[in-house]
Amino acid sequence: MQRISRISWFVAVIVAALSSSLWLTGASAAPPAESNWWDPPNRPAADSEINVTGEPFRGTAPNGDVRGFADIHNHLMTNEGFGGRMICGKPFDEAGIEEALKDCPEHYPDGAGALFENLTSDPDWRHDPVGWPTFKEWPRHNSLSHQQNYYAWLERAWRAGQRVLVTDLTSNGLICSILPRDRGCDEMESIRLQAEKTYDMQDYIDKVYGGEGKGFFRIVTTPEQARTVIESGRLAVVLGVETSEPFGCKQVLDVAQCSKADIDRGLDELHGLGVSSMFLCHKFDNALCGVRFDPGTLGTIINVGQFLSTGTFWQTQQCPGPEHDNPINGASVPKIEEKLPAGVEVPSYPDGAQCNVRGLTRLGEYALKGMMRRNMMVELDHMSTKATGRTLEILESVDYPGALSSHSWMDLGWSERVYRLGGFIGSYDSASKGFVAETDRSRPLREKYDVGLGFGSDMNGVGGWPAPRGEDAPDKVVYPYRTVDGGSLVDRQVTGERVWDVNVDGGAHYGLIPDWIEDIRRVGGEKTVKEMFRGAQSYLDTWGATTSYVDPTDLAAGSRASASSVEWHPWTSYAAGQAIDGDTSTRWASNWSDDQWLQLDLRSTQTVGRVVLEWERAYASAYRIEVSTDGSTWRQVWSTDAGNGTIDTAQFTPTSARYVRVHGVRRATSYGYSVREVAVYAR
Repeated sequence: MQRISRISWFVAVIVAALSSSLWLTGASAAPPAESNWWDPPNRPAADSEINVTGEPFRGTAPNGDVRGFADIHNHLMTNEGFGGRMICGKPFDEAGIEEALKDCPEHYPDGAGALFENLTSDPDWRHDPVGWPTFKEWPRHNSLSHQQNYYAWLERAWRAGQRVLVTDLTSNGLICSILPRDRGCDEMESIRLQAEKTYDMQDYIDKVYGGEGKGFFRIVTTPEQARTVIESGRLAVVLGVETSEPFGCKQVLDVAQCSKADIDRGLDELHGLGVSSMFLCHKFDNALCGVRFDPGTLGTIINVGQFLSTGTFWQTQQCPGPEHDNPINGASVPKIEEKLPAGVEVPSYPDGAQCNVRGLTRLGEYALKGMMRRNMMVELDHMSTKATGRTLEILESVDYPGALSSHSWMDLGWSERVYRLGGFIGSYDSASKGFVAETDRSRPLREKYDVGLGFGSDMNGVGGWPAPRGEDAPDKVVYPYRTVDGGSLVDRQVTGERVWDVNVDGGAHYGLIPDWIEDIRRVGGEKTVKEMFRGAQSYLDTWGATTSYVDPTDLAAGSRASASSVEWHPWTSYAAGQAIDGDTSTRWASNWSDDQWLQLDLRSTQTVGRVVLEWERAYASAYRIEVSTDGSTWRQVWSTDAGNGTIDTAQFTPTSARYVRVHGVRRATSYGYSVREVAVYAR
């Protein structure tokens, strides 16, 4: 890598100073560092070039915010998942690039052996399997099984302005079992190995940079650590988990294969590994939640895989609202379908029924609340619409801010609820024109909630990446170009004998992320790029609010409950106190008439501003919340005639009260009213 000249450095500073936007200007004073701290002294003689000149920006913006792009969904270590042989190549190797990005022997002689590639990307694709130094045909934007995350490619993205990278540790036991492999298929064992390898990668980069702590790649476990790293001009790396059956929580014929104790042990272990965010379900319906379907060929493969793992195919129903799951197109994949037992076929699905019947299970709710107790961020992507709605209701009931949608796998109809909580959203690393169009549509919400924009590259995540727009595109990327902060110059990326150009190669590997961002800017996305440059700060805002979150005090705990009536049952009690016992398997149930109430005596006058109700199937379509200081004179503080029978959060101007009453006006069923739990909060 060439070092920038003093003249070029001076020009870069002048360009930055003349910028009219504060988001590009004056960083606060950064800690002093040795000369050319960004230029590693021990880079191997044979290695990828970076092709970025100029000192990476450090410090903060004038308002104290950190700056930089945030990729909140990547998979650095997928090569260690799925049995260890699905992804060819490694993100680093102690022996250097010749070993990390060597040929793919399983793909010889002409790509025909690339089983997963040929099933999911192009069954007729024949390609040169040779890696270093020629890279004639891999990696490429639509290749799903070649390494895209080599450390020097990450280094290029960091040098060009990226400051947050979330790497999701991932695997799938069933897919592992049907692919060539060199290890076992236990998902949690794979997660442990990938976490270990991520720390090994940090150590390797430190060696390249001259010693412990000197590398650009810094694993962080708190938002405070991340801020310090970003202010120093380096890349904050956050661990997440995206796996199909975490803690062994699969379901077989609808029977959960894990317990609450398994979930607690698993969450404690992940928390101990430094994991800050995770998905409760991914690809397969499991014992925690139903998934948002994959469409097309990949959807058929995953649906077959789910059946082989669980004994059940995806099941659909009419969507109750405008939000929906992905359509199931019914693509035929004979090589996978032949693995089904004789006489078993992939179901056909009606066009109008696009929502998964499975939502968030009771075990899933337990796991969600366990994540909240550990101040972890919850990934909503890949959850079914039904599961997402329930998850948001639970988060909203206690104002928990840790909600993430990291790579466009959540219905956009949920976006405002995520932002209202204080959550963060990233858009998938898609073609620049589509990315700009999508972010233009969602911009009013970001402006309303004053947040930046993340992106999810999903590199090595089996998704596909931006196709090239062509050398003749009128608004193509022109090399070299300036980074967004104006301080560095970016030229075409060179690895071995291969010269990469985003105009002709698209999003082939991680080193082209800066070029993709420049492509976004070129096609009319100046506003989008500015929002992306705020991504690091907005991600830290959500993470910080999550780690500092403290459970609000439930004023109903320890209160006295009474009711207008109690349904009689010879073996089960439905007494009023069952709605405040902290157990969602018990409930209060009234007689079968409209005008009924449940009353709580908080034992002393308190400030009351929010009441949360978890209904059983017999819910109120219309009801009101009343309060009183003496138990005889009541004031209505909230009402609805659109109850939907899930978790309702009634929020109102805080007021003084000793007594709180839920007063039913109209039943939604022919039964009475039935409440599993009621909670009361100050605000």
